[in-house]
Order: sequence, then structure tokens, then C-alpha cells
Amino acid sequence: MGLAACTSKATTGSSAAGSTPADVSAAATSPVAKSDALLSTALAPVVPTQPMLSPSQVSGVPIPAGRIDASIKQLDALAAKLMARSGVPGMAVAVVHGGKTVYAKGFGVKEIGQSGQVDANTVFQLASLSKPIGATVVARQVSKKRITWETKVVEHLPWFALADPYVTANLTIGDCYAHRSGLSGQSGDLIEDLGYDRKQVLTRLRYLPLDPFRITYNYTNWGITAGAEAAAVASGIEWEALSERDLYAPLGMTSTSSRFADYKARKNRAVGHAYVDGRFQAKYVREPDTQAPAGGVSSSVDDLGKWLALLLADGKAPAAGTDADGQFITPQALGAALTPQIVSSPPATPDARTGFYGFGFNVGVQPSGRVQFSHSGAFILGAGTNVVLLPSADIAIVTLTNAAPMGLAESLNAEFMDLVQFGSSQRDWYAGYHALLAALLVPVGALVGKVPPAAPVPAKASTRYIGRYTHDCYGPVEVVASGAALALLLGPQPVSYPMTHWSGDEFIVHFNFESTGIGSVSAVTFKLGASGPATSVLIEVLDKDKVGNFTRAGA
Repeated sequence: MGLAACTSKATTGSSAAGSTPADVSAAATSPVAKSDALLSTALAPVVPTQPMLSPSQVSGVPIPAGRIDASIKQLDALAAKLMARSGVPGMAVAVVHGGKTVYAKGFGVKEIGQSGQVDANTVFQLASLSKPIGATVVARQVSKKRITWETKVVEHLPWFALADPYVTANLTIGDCYAHRSGLSGQSGDLIEDLGYDRKQVLTRLRYLPLDPFRITYNYTNWGITAGAEAAAVASGIEWEALSERDLYAPLGMTSTSSRFADYKARKNRAVGHAYVDGRFQAKYVREPDTQAPAGGVSSSVDDLGKWLALLLADGKAPAAGTDADGQFITPQALGAALTPQIVSSPPATPDARTGFYGFGFNVGVQPSGRVQFSHSGAFILGAGTNVVLLPSADIAIVTLTNAAPMGLAESLNAEFMDLVQFGSSQRDWYAGYHALLAALLVPVGALVGKVPPAAPVPAKASTRYIGRYTHDCYGPVEVVASGAALALLLGPQPVSYPMTHWSGDEFIVHFNFESTGIGSVSAVTFKLGASGPATSVLIEVLDKDKVGNFTRAGA
């Protein structure tokens, strides 16, 4: 399960939703751009060594000398306070400023009940923090002219399709990374939950309905993954190896990988904790290889500091074997990712600020008037992560936790950025983020928490339900006898899910999918005539896009 948090930046050199390179060139010479340039020239600095900012770069709230250092000194106490409030077992934090990591520290334990302490080199699963990292990998491919953000996905994945032929033909890598493909929110996650591999999931997306193309923001792991796969094929190497070759290795991120096996092999790794029965438990394992570009990276805060330094330096990394000028990723390629590409959070009121999404990054404006980039990551089975960059102050912070998302990572980073910009915290960030993220942990299903009927309508003979049912998107399901009861067999390597009778032709099944929440309950409802076997079965948990109906084979 992925999560995008708040952020922002205004950068030239990238296309807005549905725009072309010509549009970008026009925008760069627009009256507003010319006005800013003229003002920057006219308002020449009094001291020649200090460059004058354009009006669009100016913040109304200056950061006084010493403020950043003072804010960093408060991090230990802030971390201890928020960890105690959240109950999260382990966390690591790093701050980057002035081109280097100036703070990196671990807190708590790697696994409840074990003695290992978290440090700055402890490796965590990043969940959707993988998206901006992957966007950086793609930006490197754009810099090397292997692709552009406007490269069409089908140029490199000719087998790929979505429900609308026009969208299929015109979907770009940028569209995928801006969540504007038209796929509904979290499309494809349930296919992944059933055990299908990456290409199988991508192939089956064509059976899911679409919202309007390029004008609808729907956060999806599988749109991102499609774009990443196209970039990888264009580069002639699998995504995991591409990420290693073109980002992790050059930056010296030796503890970072897009392979779950590498994470599992690390001796110094944090174990994920789900929130079950009111407490954190290391009970489940999230293996995200299938959607590695969107959620499969694992890393330490020490490694991530090197990535953040690259971003704050506008793509420069002199030690990474770059071009003669030290440019590892061109400002144009990276700037496109950090430019608003689509509205992600429309203002609820006229006085509210708008939230945007770039290519893999949230883009927004702070109350101080400063542009901010950010992203969160969340696995309900045990990861909560967040990164925030404030480029005008040349500062970034990343927080990783080994527990289901409770708002700890987001609130710590938000409070730290308040200290940097205003000298004090501006609100109870933990209360707000905790309430927001609590929705991710709520189990789904109309029958969750319901008491079974005292006098249920008896089920029909089990032979009328038993059989094979088919579905283009989710594949076949087998209803089989399991002792005196029934069970569903779902997925390419069929997993058995026991069915419990509810009433009449309705049964229930318990799922603990990453995308549905622990404790979710799905109704399983058969359609029967007056006689003979059931003709179809509706599985509620798979009906998110109104495509949860399976038809009996041969019917």
C-alpha cells in the first residue's frame, strides 16, 4: 500500500499534464517568466557576491543564522517524545544540509523482544518512498537520452494495454509517474495480492475501468510500475539492476536495493511490525518485489542522505563518475520530476493552498511561502516512512520506521521543518497525521464487526456451489469442499481461503492482504437459479472497481 504526503516546487523544463516539449518551451518564455527574469536583472544585488533571487523564489519568512543548527539539536528530544507517543518500536532519522549528512541516528529496536538497536545504517523497507527514488532513476535515463518523460510506454512494452485504446497508445512514462493514467486508486494491488508476477499484473490492468486520462489524479503503484518497466526495457536491463547501476552504486548507497532478498540478507535490518489487537507485532512479512519500482526499495538513512544531497544539489554529484561539470542528472530531467504535473489535492476552500504531484514527488508550498518536496511510504504489514525537502533552505530530512503507519515519520519531519522555518512547532502534527493514516488500518468489508444472523437462511447443497469460476482480471477461482465446509482457491499458485456460511447463498472469507487491511472480511455471494449449480460468484473484496463477479466455467 502506498501513500503520498504533502510537497512542492516551480521548475522549468518539464511538461504539465498532457503538454508537449513545445508547450514547455513556450512556458519558459511566457510573460511571467520574462517578468521574473527582468526583475532579477533590474533589482541587481547591492553586494555582487550575493545573487538576487527572483520574486518567485523569495520567502516572506526568513530563516535567521543559527536556526537550522538549533533545530537539529532538538531532534533527539523530538524523536523520543514522538516515539513514546506512537509506541513504534524502531526509527532512524537523517538530516542533509550543505551538501552532506549533518545528523543521522537510530532510535529503539529493530524487532520487539530482541536486543538489536536501530542505528543510522539499519536497513528498513521504504514502501512508497521507493517512488521518488525510482523517479530519480528514470531522470538519470532521461539525462542519458535513453528516454524522455514523454516516451510512450508501448514503445518499449508493446504487449501493454489499458481499457481504452487511445490511452494505451498515448500513455507516457511521465503520465505513469504523475498518477494520471486514469487507473483508479490502487488499481492492480489486489491482483498482486493474489500472487501474480509483475508482467501478469501489468497485463491484467487492461480489464480494469479508467477515469478520464490526464485530468484525474489517482495514486497507483501499478501505473508507476508500468512506467518504470518501460524505462528499464529502453535501457536494456531489468529495473532492479538498473537502479543499482545508475543510482545506488554511483552514489555509494551500499545498503540500498530494490530486491527483497537483499533486504532479508542484511544482518542490520529492521523487522516490520503490524498493528494487531492493539499492539505492534512482528507477525507478517511484506514481500514487494512484484511492484519493486513503486514499493520495493530497502535502505538506511545513511544511504538516503546521499540521495537527498543529490536532489538538493539539483542533480550534481561530483563523486559519482559524472560529467566534467559534476552533473549526474541534468537539471531539466530532474526538474521535470520536481515540477507540478497534476493537481493532487484541490483546495477545499478559496483560501487553501493546492497540492500537486510531479513525477514521483509531491510538490507543494509551505505557509512560509517556501516550495517543498515530499513523499510518504506505508505498509500496513509494517513500514511507515517519510521524506521532506526544503530546497530554498538547502535542507532535507528522512525518517524511517519499522511499524504500520501511525503518522510518526510524517509528524517528526513536519515538526522539524516548523522549527527550521518558524522556530517552533505550529500545530500538533502527530494528532493530525495519526488520524489521517488510521484510515489505512481499518479493515474493509460490509460485514466487518457484524454479528452473524441468529437464524440464518440455510445454505443450499454444497455441490451447487462447488466448481470452477473464471475472471479475465483475477483469473480462475475454485470453490472446493474442505472437510464439512467450503473453501476458495485463489491465485496462480492457489491459496486456500476457508469459507464460513453467513446466510442463504452468502458466505464470508477473511483476508489479510496488504491492500485491504488486517481483519478484513469479504462477503462471497453465489447466484443460483431454481435448480442446478451456481452460475456466478461475487467476491466482495475484489469488487472495488465493480469487477468482482466470477462466472462459472462452461456456463
